[in-house]
Amino acid sequence: MLLALPFAAGAEGSATGTARAVEPNTLVPAGDLRYAPAAQPDRIVASPAADPARGFQVSWRTSAGVQAPRLELVVAGDSPDVGEPRRLVARTSVFGTENGVGHQHRVEVDGLQPDTLYAFRVQGAGGWWSPWRQLRTAAEPGMPLEFLYFGDTQNKNASHGSRVLLEALRHAPDARLALFAGDLVSGGDGEDDNEWGEWFDIVAPVAATMLVAPAMGNHEYAEEFEDTPQERRMMGAHWPHAFALAGNGAAGAEASTYWFDMHDARFVVLDGTSALDLGTARAQAAWLDGVLGDAGSGGSPRAWTIVVVHQPMFSPRQDRDNALLREHVLPVLERHRVDLVLQGHDHVYGRRGGLVEGQGTPQYVVSVAGAKQYRLSPEARATMAPVAEDTQLYQRVRIDGDVLRYEARTATGRLYDAFSIEGDRASGRRIVEHVEGRIDQRDCTRAATLKGRADRCWE
Repeated sequence: MLLALPFAAGAEGSATGTARAVEPNTLVPAGDLRYAPAAQPDRIVASPAADPARGFQVSWRTSAGVQAPRLELVVAGDSPDVGEPRRLVARTSVFGTENGVGHQHRVEVDGLQPDTLYAFRVQGAGGWWSPWRQLRTAAEPGMPLEFLYFGDTQNKNASHGSRVLLEALRHAPDARLALFAGDLVSGGDGEDDNEWGEWFDIVAPVAATMLVAPAMGNHEYAEEFEDTPQERRMMGAHWPHAFALAGNGAAGAEASTYWFDMHDARFVVLDGTSALDLGTARAQAAWLDGVLGDAGSGGSPRAWTIVVVHQPMFSPRQDRDNALLREHVLPVLERHRVDLVLQGHDHVYGRRGGLVEGQGTPQYVVSVAGAKQYRLSPEARATMAPVAEDTQLYQRVRIDGDVLRYEARTATGRLYDAFSIEGDRASGRRIVEHVEGRIDQRDCTRAATLKGRADRCWE
């Protein structure tokens, strides 16, 4: 006997015209403490050190009362006998949320060998340990690198975001890095620990096998409302506890900007919200110039450069204009001919080339992985290609010698955008479009969202 579904999937409204309820941001019922801190370690994520060939940082959470737990590390082998592990003691901070008070732990792992598979586990309380997980360190320059890039996850992570990340893993089994372009959760009202819990849940399969490098979005800031004065903008409580980052960022944005090298690429993560609202645009631009040029870090020795920032240089959404980023940051990106600028914030898909005459780069990309979907502006339709509305996506990038291959795929794995950047920086690079196999342009077919908003496609 077949059971009738409560509503039809896909288009708004059921087949009988019955109105559909607006889905909440989390699957957690009101009052349920599903994500209360426990003795068992959770929210485990490893992030890149400045040199991920020789180290990485790990953060995780437990209930209160767990002081200075250990991380155990071994070179991964084929036997369940791991031998005598290297033991590192964590630094611990107290962190209270609406789900209770927990302890957040972090360890900096260093002294590793390049391109080596390591196994590690972290300690909880009362005899608890995490499962062993494996992570391969970065290789030296000259070896191919595959990585993933996700736009905003933000809304309904467990319900809708999870399948995007799982599909990405299916198509990129060799990926060693996952970049997240900000707005990991919606947050903003003080009741967001459930959202963070669900984000860590959907990221867990990714984080179990590769490094995770997040950018900070405006929704990672507290008091994130449209009418909030900029001077009240402050970093949300979760960010400094949830991630152990490289710690080599720009003045005034040290906790949310950083850079690292992997294989033939230098990655730089900016904080667009701090630049736009907290007055650090000039400082971040100067720092970026140093990281990519001859000052600061000593200049980029890598053949490829990728920058991640939440707010786009060229916004594809109507009535958004990040002028300070274009004034201070954009000239640095163009002058150094950054290859990819990976962005989020606007909940559509759009790509446009750089402004450097006669050069194929930078390529500016905006994408969205989560359920909230906006509408494209007429300017975006005129200046970007391809573009998309009402589409959850992930991006797979592979660098091999003088070729960078980029693919954007939908939540079901269908190819939406593909191109290569080919050649070396000295003699100039060119863009090669790969149109075979791409699906047709996707546009929003709804007049309004379930909440009646005509400026969005989906909540």
